[in-house]
Amino acid sequence: MRIRSSAVKPGRLPEPRSYTGPVSAAPKTGTVAELEGISIVLPARNEVANIGAAVEKCLAVAQGLSPRHEVIVVDDGSTDGTGPAVEALARVNYPRVRLVTHEVNLGYGAALRTGFKHSRYGLVFFTDSDNQFDVSELEYFMPMMADHDMVTGFRVYRYDPVLRCILSWFYNRLVGVMFGLRIRDVDCAFKLMRRELVQKVTIECDNFFVNTELLAKARRWNFRIAEKGVRHYPRTAGETSVRPSDIPRTLATVFTMWRRIHFPTRREMDRLRAAEASRSSVSEFIPARD
Repeated sequence: MRIRSSAVKPGRLPEPRSYTGPVSAAPKTGTVAELEGISIVLPARNEVANIGAAVEKCLAVAQGLSPRHEVIVVDDGSTDGTGPAVEALARVNYPRVRLVTHEVNLGYGAALRTGFKHSRYGLVFFTDSDNQFDVSELEYFMPMMADHDMVTGFRVYRYDPVLRCILSWFYNRLVGVMFGLRIRDVDCAFKLMRRELVQKVTIECDNFFVNTELLAKARRWNFRIAEKGVRHYPRTAGETSVRPSDIPRTLATVFTMWRRIHFPTRREMDRLRAAEASRSSVSEFIPARD
């Protein structure tokens, strides 16, 4: 059984809301995307049935937003042919389509960390590769970036199992209390950020807690955050990699992250720097020139 969780009337998205931080001056000419360019990051693991359509949709949207754009697929140790499928697209569209590969599965957070590190433009957007979001809605996020550092989506009509929706409701409220976040849908994988935020916020976790970590640290460093509703669609292929068994680990990570954000130790900071320097199982596909 699946439900659509929303208190909003169909056909109309809620008005955005925002908070935190001083507002800087907006660009004088051109849109934000035209001036800064945009990098779209797609983490993918065993998404061969979805990745082709996902890349093509993202590429079409990015082209419409800015002449300076790229779509970066991070293949997180896939075993189903996801990598070769993206290689075929990269051969035709490189460097607008790029493939970065983890030789082994490192996790969703690790995939985003890798994608952010390889991104080149002033705006960085990420979403999932399962085609459950309409990436064309990114167009409506762009005007908000004139005076915000992050715009995060929230799923207006959510197509997920009932239990997952219930657990998500409780999780959003727990995170809101612990980190002071007034965010309706913390784990919504539809986030647009400025490069300054991506560079400032150090991603430590390798799992799905990365959405919470991004928001919590952005809030901690007083970045300006806004949210806007996006439509959510059922999966047409593949299956989710989130499991009920992730819940205890995620809760433990929440409390650990709260302590590290507010009371980091020297040893933890040294270990984080050492781990960042030792990550080497990442490679980028560069097509041969004719």
